Amino acid sequence: MTGAVLAYSGGVDSTLLLSVGKEVLGENFLAVTAASDTYPKEEIETAKQLARRFGVRHRIINTFEIRNPRFRHNPPERCYYCKKELFTRLRTIGEKEGLTFLIDGSNKDDLKDFRPGLRANKDLGVRSPLQEAGFTKEMIRELSKELGLPNHDKPSLACLASRVPYGEKITKVLLKKLDSLERYLKKKDFKTVRVRHHGPIARIEVGGDDLKRLIEMRINIVRRFKREGYKYITVDLEGFRSGSMNLLLRV
Repeated sequence: MTGAVLAYSGGVDSTLLLSVGKEVLGENFLAVTAASDTYPKEEIETAKQLARRFGVRHRIINTFEIRNPRFRHNPPERCYYCKKELFTRLRTIGEKEGLTFLIDGSNKDDLKDFRPGLRANKDLGVRSPLQEAGFTKEMIRELSKELGLPNHDKPSLACLASRVPYGEKITKVLLKKLDSLERYLKKKDFKTVRVRHHGPIARIEVGGDDLKRLIEMRINIVRRFKREGYKYITVDLEGFRSGSMNLLLRV
């Protein structure tokens, strides 16, 4: 590639591309991070720090997918509308910068799950170098560790909207509530956390090794969650599973 714009989240996958992209393309490489209501605010600062560390040109843009009623109404193809807005914006930036290619951090494992956002990649001509090279998440973590990347063991991150069942309306208030509760649990040293919203029920997912400790802290956790309006606070005994809301699509 002669030049590329990277959709940069600050996660493990896109950080590997950040490192390699700078090495290969130099100044013909630009990382762009989208700030929106659907992502935790602290991730923006993390992305800034890593881009500075690698000396990569970096830009923050604001995206407003929640203003799109097709996204807000939360159909199964919700991610398509989000990614379409993002990559349309990045395409415009790339054209102004003279950077031909758009790239993202999708990997081979993403092909195993329901990922409507990948359709937006295809529609807008986005390349996924890690996926094309056959990299799984495990391979990406191994290589990132070998290269000394600081976030090689960072837990996977997903849009906050993925905590809400398909068909239930997404609002800023709901997203802020879920973000607040996940930050609360992370401050208790739970690294991998999802708070899944099911109306009056909150379903907490943590790593399997953390389930016992979560139960031991149940009194304070219940108190905190009830302050946010949940009537029932449950723990998912299977632990964290990426894309667990997609299970209902397979019924």
